Amino acid sequence: MLTADNRRLRVLTWHVHGNYMYYLSQAKHDFYLVTKPGHTPGYAGKVGVLPWGGNVHEVPYDELASQDFDVVLFQHRTHWDDDRLNLLSNAQRRLPRVYIEHDPPQENAFEQRHWVQDRDTLLVHVTHFNRLMWDSGETPTQVIEHGVVVPDSVRYSGEKERGIVIINHLKQRGRRLGHDVFTEAARRVPLDLVGMDAHAAGGLGEIGNLDLASFSAQYRFFFNPIRWTSLGLAIVEAMTIGMPIVGLATTELATVIRNGESGFIHTDTDQLIDAMQHLLRDPAEARRLGEGARKVALERFHIDRFAAEWEATLRHVCS
Repeated sequence: MLTADNRRLRVLTWHVHGNYMYYLSQAKHDFYLVTKPGHTPGYAGKVGVLPWGGNVHEVPYDELASQDFDVVLFQHRTHWDDDRLNLLSNAQRRLPRVYIEHDPPQENAFEQRHWVQDRDTLLVHVTHFNRLMWDSGETPTQVIEHGVVVPDSVRYSGEKERGIVIINHLKQRGRRLGHDVFTEAARRVPLDLVGMDAHAAGGLGEIGNLDLASFSAQYRFFFNPIRWTSLGLAIVEAMTIGMPIVGLATTELATVIRNGESGFIHTDTDQLIDAMQHLLRDPAEARRLGEGARKVALERFHIDRFAAEWEATLRHVCS
């Protein structure tokens, strides 16, 4: 039987990033996802193919105010600015609050003030780089780095002499996500792009969540052309199955990949292209770097560490 100190908490939150929400639900608490008819973005609930556990529940938006929770976990500005004021009851607005910031600042790299300015709300950043760049003001902050789950049976094989790029809506999102970098590299290196609307950028299309790891494992390396983002879960998942990573030495990735040990990062795209061409010629070197990437992933991004940090953090804000 759980004591008062380690009981399962009732956590109200929203489905914003599917894979992240699934990994978050590995924490030993009960998560209640706000839903709206049609499962619109931000209110999707348990839709999709992810194997949601029995600790993940749905709560319709119009029944929200009558429910009891221990803590509210915000994950998007819309839910903070609008739902907090218009959907939650007065009592729910007084509950312990956590806000997960998934991204670095989008309007100004180093001067943007975060919209959560509240000494009684914990602002959790997913990378140390993000916390460094945001002006969080008076709001207390914490970093909880990613943790991921990949199928036990999937490991890097690398027999396909091509690189893989995994980005949603790359063409639409443009320079920030490195559409131009990808286009330049793809002229000189065989690359396959997968993700939502990948066809618009000359890619293959979207691969389902549960199939992505095994689909990626056959490629020689993972290429990340993104200039400005958080550390992508797709990168961490690729590392975990043992793929070497090639990418821009920007944001948090610069702290994750070591040249010659787990992949190759640089801000000179010509050097990145040279590195990719080298891996295509030398599968043994690609496998060695992939083993290094997997070692880093298991040490730094293990799901058990991630779940334990979230369990402890949520209990702390409720204490």
